[in-house]
Formats: sequence, structure tokens, C-alpha cells
Amino acid sequence: MARPRTFDEERALESAMRMFWEKGYEATSTQDLCDATGLGRSSIYNTFKSKHDLFERALARYIDSTTATQLAVLEDRRHTAADRLRALLAVIVESETEHRLGGRSLGCLTVNTTVELAARDVRAARMLERDTARRLAALRATVEEGRRDGSITSVRDADALARFVNAAIGGMRVSGQGGADRTALEAIAEVTMDALTR
Repeated sequence: MARPRTFDEERALESAMRMFWEKGYEATSTQDLCDATGLGRSSIYNTFKSKHDLFERALARYIDSTTATQLAVLEDRRHTAADRLRALLAVIVESETEHRLGGRSLGCLTVNTTVELAARDVRAARMLERDTARRLAALRATVEEGRRDGSITSVRDADALARFVNAAIGGMRVSGQGGADRTALEAIAEVTMDALTR
């Protein structure tokens, strides 16, 4: 008969996610994960099978949480499409200025993983591709709604504008990691909105 687990698996997963987010996949050691989760090596490997399995579950948790937050903003039809995009950019600014270590943000785990692993980790790359496609579809739909409600006036293709906004968000995340402050990030958000509405 298997012994019941004596720890909160969800809490351990959250702690591991934070560690991978802060240090990256390669730089996070098994000991780092033990320290972060409070678990011994055997508990980590019995529960999560491998460091990579734990990382994939942590990345999936991050994607689910972050993308759900962004989609909730984009789908709030009490506001015009342009106001929803503006609110989304404000969420990004807030997240990049909220928790800073040494004047730098942690950025975004999906952006960090894209840079670190996407070119050589097929499974992580597929997770990232699915998430990007989901966010681009929501951005494109919002741009199209903005065309209909008159709040988005750019004549550029909706797909191109969705990719532009997505790239601006990624750039804001990297800028925050590089030390850009709230004023700098708000300026990027403002220029992004100008491209959509002027």
C-alpha cells in the first residue's frame, strides 16, 4: 500500500515555478528545487519524475495563470477594444514593476523559456507555441472588435497588429529585466497604443 504524500503538491509546484522563473531552467539545480519546495530529492523525483517534468508542469501552471489573466482583460466587453488593450498593457507594466530584485524584474517565464530553451527543447517549444497562438488569437479578435467599435484606427492587417502588440509585450518584459522603470515601460505602452489608434 502506497504511503500518502505528506506535502502540498500544488504549493511545491508553485515554489518550483518561482525558482525556474528567477533562475531559468539550466541554472536551477536540484538542490535549489529542494530548498524552494522544502522537499527532499526523493520526494521531488517520486512526485515529478525528473527536473524536466517538474519544469514542464511549472511552465504549464505559469502559462495557465498568466494567459487567463490576460484573456480576462481582453474579453471584458464593458470597455472598448482599445481600452482593453490599454488595460492589458497596464497589467504588464504593473507586473514588471511590482516585484523587482536589484532594480530588475523577473520578466516573463514564457519569454525567458523561449530565449533559453525553445530552439532545443521540442516539448517546451510546443507548449510555448500553443500559448502564443492562443494569445495572438485573442489579440487579433480584440483588434477586429476595435475596428468595428471605432477605437482601433490603424489600417494595418489585424494579424500584423496582434503580432506587434505581442512583440511589444515581450519587449516590455525584457526591458523590465534590463532595469527599465515604470516611466520607461509606460512610454512603450503609450507608443504601442499610438500605433493602434493614430
